[in-house]
Amino acid sequence: MKFLTKFSPALLLLPAILLLSACGTTGEAEQEQAQAVAGGGAAADSDDGANASGASSGSADAMPMMEPEPEPEPLRDPLEEGLLAQRVVYFEFDSSVIRDDALPLIQAHAQYLASNPMLITLEGHADERGTREYNIALGERRADSVRRLLMANGVPGNQIKVVSYGEERPAALGHNEDAWSLNRRSELMYLR
Repeated sequence: MKFLTKFSPALLLLPAILLLSACGTTGEAEQEQAQAVAGGGAAADSDDGANASGASSGSADAMPMMEPEPEPEPLRDPLEEGLLAQRVVYFEFDSSVIRDDALPLIQAHAQYLASNPMLITLEGHADERGTREYNIALGERRADSVRRLLMANGVPGNQIKVVSYGEERPAALGHNEDAWSLNRRSELMYLR
């Protein structure tokens, strides 16, 4: 009980001191007054001259300000740069043979998939020429060609799903070779 009576006035002033020191809009006169009250009350009631909080009676400005931590760099997604950012393999007219210019692209994706157990869907597409049924089958052959090459480069078959849209989802609208060449494709779609 003797302990409580010894520090009671200082403990009663502690919330007021903390409130005034935390308030950023108090004037200098108010801060000096709070320091005088805190320093005088604590020094008069304690034997060692320290205030009740155990801190020295300095100004609120003397407290070191914590600097904000630097923001972490955003995580780089390897699928968004280099060959991995390219996800379309183009084909010649009425063909499911992978062109030579697509080999590095498929090999890069195969290397990534072999070391990262992610699921991927290979979408096969065709241009508007031919019947709907023929284009569905052609789109499936195109996606299957990419699947076989991925598997030959170490990707497990259970990571790959093949679907064909035929001519139903064109990348380019138009009835000329420029549009048709963009629609003869297989797209690599990563499932996250």
